[in-house]
Amino acid sequence: MNDASRAPYAIDEVAERRAASRSIARMTGGQSLTPIQSAERSLIHRTEVARPEVDAFRELRTKLLATMDGNFVTLVAPVSRGSGGSFVARNLAAAFAFDEAKSALLMDCDLRHPSQHTTLRIDTGKGGLIDYLEDPDGDAADVLYDTGVPRMRLLPAGRLRDSGVEYFSSFRMRLLLDSLRSRYPDRYVFLDSPPVRGGPDARILADLADVIVLVAGYGRDTPSAINQAASSFDPNKFAGVVFNQGV
Repeated sequence: MNDASRAPYAIDEVAERRAASRSIARMTGGQSLTPIQSAERSLIHRTEVARPEVDAFRELRTKLLATMDGNFVTLVAPVSRGSGGSFVARNLAAAFAFDEAKSALLMDCDLRHPSQHTTLRIDTGKGGLIDYLEDPDGDAADVLYDTGVPRMRLLPAGRLRDSGVEYFSSFRMRLLLDSLRSRYPDRYVFLDSPPVRGGPDARILADLADVIVLVAGYGRDTPSAINQAASSFDPNKFAGVVFNQGV
């Protein structure tokens, strides 16, 4: 096949991506959060004024985009409880959503101690991840919630469970992730993981992710604990360690 015969397909692909990007830009949901509301939710706010915390997440976004091709699933895993993994996952998703050509989906996978819906002050009356996985007739769209950040959605954990092993290793979970990332060519999925220490859930979720970010609590997690947690993951997927001094 020569170059001339391939050209129409290339043009069609570009047109499709542009149309998808326009659709993403219109994906604003409800009313956007104000700076005060964002602060109340421990969430960065898009602003033209340089702010260290916002710039830090934008820099992390840039580094991830530079190492990956196409859209991808990122696992954000804390070394231990209290390291701030949920804080990093939430704000990294927000940083991706700041780009009008991208959308972000934050999935709360900490089934024992889910926190994203509470922090973001979202009423999850229609359920969440576990409710969807347990209902073979469930529709994922029913459990995606507007966060107040344009182009950013939340898939909360749903019902409390002692462990996510059987859920995260299920075929339905894999199908869900494939569907969520493929609906838009520029959708980025972020898995808010339980701590690496104390259970197998983070390691199982790592099999579903394309890239892994480890979160260590500054002054909380020891170098040996960080190294041990990092060794749990495939080095080809491991992007590095984020030291969190905040929430």
